Amino acid sequence: MNVLGLSFYYHDSAAALVKDGELIAAAEEERFSRKKHDSGFPQLAIDFVLKMGGITIHDVDYIVFYEKPFVKFERMLLTAMATFPKSAAVFRESMQRWISDKLWIKSMMSKQLGVPRSKLLFADHHMSHAASSFYTSPFQDSAILTVDGAGEWTTSTLAIGRDKKIEIVKEIRFPHSLGLLYSAFTAYCGFEINEGEYKLMGMHPYGKPQYVDKIYEIIDVAEDGSVWHDMRYFAYHYSTNDTLTKAFEDHFGRPRRDPKLQDQSLDPFFCDMAASIQKVTEEILIKMTHHLHELSGGMKNLCLAGGVALNSVANYKILRQGPFENVYVHPAPGDDGGSVGAAYWAYNHVLEQPRGPALDHAYLGSEHSDEEIEAFLTKNDIPFEKIEDDETFFDRVAKELADGMVCGWFRGRFEWGPRALGSRSIIADPRRAEMKEKLNEKIKFREAFRPFAPSVLEERADEFFEIPEAEKHFPARFMLYVTPVRDEKRKDLPAITHEDGSGRLQTVYEKTNPSYHGIIRRFGEITGVPVIMNTSFNLKGEPIVESPAHAFNTFSLSGMDLLLMNNYIVKADAKKKIAETVFHLRHEGDSVTQMVS
Repeated sequence: MNVLGLSFYYHDSAAALVKDGELIAAAEEERFSRKKHDSGFPQLAIDFVLKMGGITIHDVDYIVFYEKPFVKFERMLLTAMATFPKSAAVFRESMQRWISDKLWIKSMMSKQLGVPRSKLLFADHHMSHAASSFYTSPFQDSAILTVDGAGEWTTSTLAIGRDKKIEIVKEIRFPHSLGLLYSAFTAYCGFEINEGEYKLMGMHPYGKPQYVDKIYEIIDVAEDGSVWHDMRYFAYHYSTNDTLTKAFEDHFGRPRRDPKLQDQSLDPFFCDMAASIQKVTEEILIKMTHHLHELSGGMKNLCLAGGVALNSVANYKILRQGPFENVYVHPAPGDDGGSVGAAYWAYNHVLEQPRGPALDHAYLGSEHSDEEIEAFLTKNDIPFEKIEDDETFFDRVAKELADGMVCGWFRGRFEWGPRALGSRSIIADPRRAEMKEKLNEKIKFREAFRPFAPSVLEERADEFFEIPEAEKHFPARFMLYVTPVRDEKRKDLPAITHEDGSGRLQTVYEKTNPSYHGIIRRFGEITGVPVIMNTSFNLKGEPIVESPAHAFNTFSLSGMDLLLMNNYIVKADAKKKIAETVFHLRHEGDSVTQMVS
């Protein structure tokens, strides 16, 4: 049985294919369209997942959308009416968008895909989140916590999963939302909502949580973790372009930070604000998990989903301070992952088909063969070297890294979700303190305070990070835990040790990514440190690369020293070919967004 899951028309459109209970492929549309956070109909992603499944759209038994448009429209309509006339602008804009296309998704999908309407199903937004995590987890029974900005009406759920069925037990409803609260502080600190939450999380170790009490003055939190907002301080429920009211700024004593200043030096006030909302978020989530543990009758397992589950700092606190023994987080817990959840909800919950295998890796995207890579390099007259033997190749790359080279690593199927996990990564030596500044300033072109992730051999992770029995913790494979770097190892890992002594690690499992494991193993044999510095293979504001053309373009526009595509090596002096290559990239439909001298 083939089930296609879709999410689109908000942000991070995506498609996923579940075939006889197994997740065959999943990808965000932005990887193919090259539009960051592409929210449009994911035709390119659909074409890709069907190709990976070896089927056509007519072989698909059901196509499942990740939320219910009419219920979401009801929320927007009733909210606009309740806040009129302040909501006049958002009402007008919403009606234009919804009446023209968003309300008629069923008809549009039927026409666009050429399938009968009888094949189309619609899941609740938070049910999609819950299903994405539970049905891909290794647990037969589990408590489930979903937390995000908002779905249709729901902003958080407490649920129980047993084999093929999920029961949502409790929920929090719009406009009261932990996700929207965190986003409000993202905007207050000068970052873009749905993009800058990573930056806020990265900034919090530079501050102290001095404003926790002030935050609790504008919200009310019950012992079960239920959140209520004093809506005098928020505008997201009636404004098209604002999240906060002036009362919010007056309450904290400073106007919101100008977004133009976010690349400058860290402002202590906003660092303290970031630390404060991070602490409040963690406290609320811990309360939720304790209450959920009681409701579940003391279950040992917890599945997390929703955009707030991308808060890797909080995830580790839940693992260590929460009541559950085991935690699982889907590698794409946000709205993109809703496509996977929608497909599994139909397959397992509705159709009651048997559970498939647990998802222990995130390598679900496209890959490119040696023939494709060499054809691209040859066509564009780009000098290259190829090392046929893997071990010889790993040895060469490990030595280049140890000598201070920064490399673009392009190999295998790209990663599902927002994290680069060793298929589309920029890698470097974590022992060199200067690497953090070099990668931020000259390669990624982003804020100086942003941390970098360590990729570590799973079997040796606990030597360097506080993560005993690392093989048990799938979220660590997906870079969804921020753990303390062990005190005695911080001197060996200055480039990836964050301000508070932590690292957002990725444990690398040999079975699922033998090549990435191989290069880290060889680097460890040479240096004594089986850890490499890892960040996503893209420039600021762009999607992670998908094709050899994207990889070479990004390499050419940055300060990387080597480009490694499969066993092909391209050196920095090949960048002189950029002028000729730009023509070909444009001719092939790949956009070049910026040029550097």
